[in-house]
Amino acid sequence: MPLATLLSFALVAYTIEVDNAFEQRMPHRTTVHGKTGDARGAPWLVSLVMWANAMQYVDDEGITVREFRRRTKTTQAATRMLLTRLSTWWGYLRVETAPDSAGHGPDSIVRPTAAGREARRIWHELVDTIDGRWCERFGAGTIARLRIALTNVVAAIDRELSDYLPILGYGLASHDPDDVRATASRSPTRAVGSSLRLSALLSKVLLAFAIEFEEKSDVSLAICANVLRLVGDDAALVRDLPRRSGVSKEAVTIATGYLTRHGYATLETQSTPARAKALVLTPNGRRARERYRDLVAEIEAAWVARFGAERVEELRASLEAVTGSDGTPLLAGLEPPPGTWRASLPRPQTLPHFPMVLHRGGFPDGS
Repeated sequence: MPLATLLSFALVAYTIEVDNAFEQRMPHRTTVHGKTGDARGAPWLVSLVMWANAMQYVDDEGITVREFRRRTKTTQAATRMLLTRLSTWWGYLRVETAPDSAGHGPDSIVRPTAAGREARRIWHELVDTIDGRWCERFGAGTIARLRIALTNVVAAIDRELSDYLPILGYGLASHDPDDVRATASRSPTRAVGSSLRLSALLSKVLLAFAIEFEEKSDVSLAICANVLRLVGDDAALVRDLPRRSGVSKEAVTIATGYLTRHGYATLETQSTPARAKALVLTPNGRRARERYRDLVAEIEAAWVARFGAERVEELRASLEAVTGSDGTPLLAGLEPPPGTWRASLPRPQTLPHFPMVLHRGGFPDGS
């Protein structure tokens, strides 16, 4: 398995465990299940991703939009998107417009709502809870070894990186090239180790890998790893891709749409099964698929040269001790509690080979 895949298995599984527990404890609303709890104005249910990338940085007394952007390490457009969703759409924040500012101007004040303060408290407790579960399930020594291996790689990365992968952009890309140029020259955060959550360590290493990949590939790592990888030289039934990839139907639709619009694939209707849509790669698509396979190996080899063979090999070994060779050991911890929205879905047969963090709430499988 590519190193990025092992990182994805661990990060997605960890996040879904936190999300399942959060859904049980936090009053919320969803499209299907309606509102839970007694709280009036219950917020929209979102993923741990929103705490890691935004909510953990907003103090009770409030911070300016300018400071919010600095803490979250986001572009101006990404800041505006996060604040709009977390305030107007989802109900976790409120933005108080400064007298001389319009909309989400840099001097406007961002404060958590009552629901946002409660959500932040629950998330903070749950990451400790899930850390404890993983220590019990895999062994405290195994998780400590993984933390040390991740910490050693994060300390060697020469970029500032967010505490979770960002919401994927156009083409399901993991980064904004302008944002990468802006942060590459900064001193990397050295406060690594016990001060960073396991999810943050996994995310930083995986995001660094994705940035390197996407600087050399015209197709994002999310699309390559979750869709392009699964299409053989003949075709792949579109309806089978969510089950085979571990990502949502909506995420697959976005990926296949990008591939067909940019000449990497076509959609054809097959007679068997009756009128089933099949994704067929063009010559450019087949080259992109092979480029994905070569490039993930090239990046891992480059990391061995840059960070040292012992450091990278220890990272791979510590990940495999948790994920196995295919992520199967992690699936045992993903049984959704009764009554949660995931309990109504078919059980996943695999985990995503790269997180599909979408604007729908940040869930790492694109749900």
